[in-house]
Amino acid sequence: MTEVTAKDSDFGDKVHISSHPVISHKITTLRSSTTRCGTFRAVLRELTYHLGYEATSRLSTKPVQISVPVKTHDGETHVDHTGQKLVERVALIPILRSGQGMVEAMTELLPNAAVHHIGMYKVAGANPVQYYNKLPRQCDADVAFILDPSIITSQTTMSVIQILKKWGVKEIHVISVLASRTGLQAIVEKYPDVYFSLGAIDEVTETGELLPGMGDAGDRQFGTVAADEDEEELMHPSRRKRTLSEAL
Repeated sequence: MTEVTAKDSDFGDKVHISSHPVISHKITTLRSSTTRCGTFRAVLRELTYHLGYEATSRLSTKPVQISVPVKTHDGETHVDHTGQKLVERVALIPILRSGQGMVEAMTELLPNAAVHHIGMYKVAGANPVQYYNKLPRQCDADVAFILDPSIITSQTTMSVIQILKKWGVKEIHVISVLASRTGLQAIVEKYPDVYFSLGAIDEVTETGELLPGMGDAGDRQFGTVAADEDEEELMHPSRRKRTLSEAL
């Protein structure tokens, strides 16, 4: 299946979809069924760094005075120089669990950024459920970067955007490797002030999966697989309780 061709202009001026050949090459590695979890994690990290580099181009700077060592015939001296320093307070918001694999690359770019995790899980036929939130009571950021490898139906991303807006952050920027066309369009229509930096656009199936996608990013990062029916039965709390009673 060929990849969906999409341009920034298809979704407005706040959406950037990479056309870089190296990004396309690395996304292909993520997609491949033969890519093992260690390689998957490494390539996701690399993609995050490149996408994050573009996403952070909107940050502003202010002049700062520094001294720079300069070698001379007599040894070394120091000269004054006016450099630049980032102004905004930045928060990274990885959506657990798959967004965790994007944090390290972003903290390399922004070592002073705060990291606030938000955990969401999907419920069939209902809105996503928040199960973890480490946002401080008082908003401590001017810009928040939401980190999630993929945007599918848009519900999870929109839930987190709503949480961050209620928190009070002024600017929100989503960084994802893949996004569905319909999911992205839904978010842009509801939140036209949110920025996006994306690697590629996919379609979405009737069952709510990206096509071609890259599989479950969390499972592929951490080497976990979906349980089969026998394992699910053993993991069910009531089943475990019966088993323990029988053992006693």
